[in-house]
Amino acid sequence: MAQTWTPNSWRQKPISQVPDYPDLTALSATEAQLATYPPLVFAGEARRLKSQLANVAAGQGFLLQGGDCAESFAEHGADTIRDFFRAFLQMAVVLTFGAQQPVVKVGRIAGQFAKPRSSNIERQGDVELPSYRGDIINGIDFNEKARIPDPERQIMAYRQSAATLNLLRAFAMGGYANLDNVHQWMLGFVKDSPQAERYRKLADRISETMDFMKAIGITPESNPNLRETDFFTSHEALLLGYEQALTRVDSTSGDWYATSGHMIWIGDRTRQPDHAHIEYCRGIKNPLGLKCGPSLTGDGLLELIDLLNPQNEAGRLTLICRFGHDKVAEHLPRLIRAVEKEGRKVVWSCDPMHGNTITLNHYKTRPFERILSEVESFFQIHRAEGTHPGGIHIEMTGNDVTECTGGARALSGADLGDRYHTHCDPRLNADQALELAFLLAERMKGGRDEKRMVANG
Repeated sequence: MAQTWTPNSWRQKPISQVPDYPDLTALSATEAQLATYPPLVFAGEARRLKSQLANVAAGQGFLLQGGDCAESFAEHGADTIRDFFRAFLQMAVVLTFGAQQPVVKVGRIAGQFAKPRSSNIERQGDVELPSYRGDIINGIDFNEKARIPDPERQIMAYRQSAATLNLLRAFAMGGYANLDNVHQWMLGFVKDSPQAERYRKLADRISETMDFMKAIGITPESNPNLRETDFFTSHEALLLGYEQALTRVDSTSGDWYATSGHMIWIGDRTRQPDHAHIEYCRGIKNPLGLKCGPSLTGDGLLELIDLLNPQNEAGRLTLICRFGHDKVAEHLPRLIRAVEKEGRKVVWSCDPMHGNTITLNHYKTRPFERILSEVESFFQIHRAEGTHPGGIHIEMTGNDVTECTGGARALSGADLGDRYHTHCDPRLNADQALELAFLLAERMKGGRDEKRMVANG
């Protein structure tokens, strides 16, 4: 691959998963307009995230990445953002206690509008229409007008992202993220959960720790770290014209950054080494994610790592593994061994969602038990290989939806139609997401206890 790179050099490469815009003049005008807009995020913020991810790569932290499968224009609102942020913070506190390490908080939010599709066509009965590709491209309604790709939707996506980021920054820095608040929310969840007894032991230990901190004068009033938090945004860099329009030179370093989000990732369907998505992402300095599915070989992964992180910079690249609960044991060890053999510095993260999708009662769903199983296998494999299981990547919402079966409240296939609101793939609801965090914290604590016993003979 040629070493010269520009924000538009991807246009000379083959590309997949692109919408067929009928009016290319209107598309160019929209991209030109976006190029005049202010950045959504800043290079310094992206560098801070990269520094925190470097600690995770070194085994000194844990990445929690999660949020909507696909953000929608219709569901955008302050309450939706608040409820997501609240659930996310509760997960982070529980995981911080379980891992006894800092948790890096990265949302799938403020930019997650485009979705890859397995088919360009959707069929309902005898009618065929272009597939829905996310609100930034076309509409979800199954009619010809809605499914025409419309470049003006990119302007709406930018504006919604800006409004979302504004509120998230206020929540993160304005007192809403106060650790006392988050702890009380978490205790409320435990009290109301059918599995309350199982979670109470861990919750009580967190309470005791906080009481001790207060007794020695460590309070949110005296320590800003207890009332503020870093929160970063991420999305799949699928619509490259939009990404290019928001690619800017950092005035302090002279480097190019995607200012559409702090971290962007490349999907399992668009990671061809000689294609446009790899070409675009290799030239920006943001932290990157790379989805790794069952078809990826060890040599293929090393080729992609060399393209995306040729300097072997810690924190630059997160490998987001999505195999399925029944395939992770077959595929993950060989990728770990290939990367470790060559000494590549990466964050290993588990996406237990995308390999565990099934159809039940005509709904796409993901059984909670399969999600948990893949996460557990991910941790067990890394312990066996002597590597750091660095994070999880989940699709979740703060709303009380019924999209994934199972969990403490034992949602069944018959429950799916009650509140099935996703525009694309099924998400964990707030209770299921926090339940996953508690169960994962138990495993983390067990792993730490096991290491301690080995160290003490």
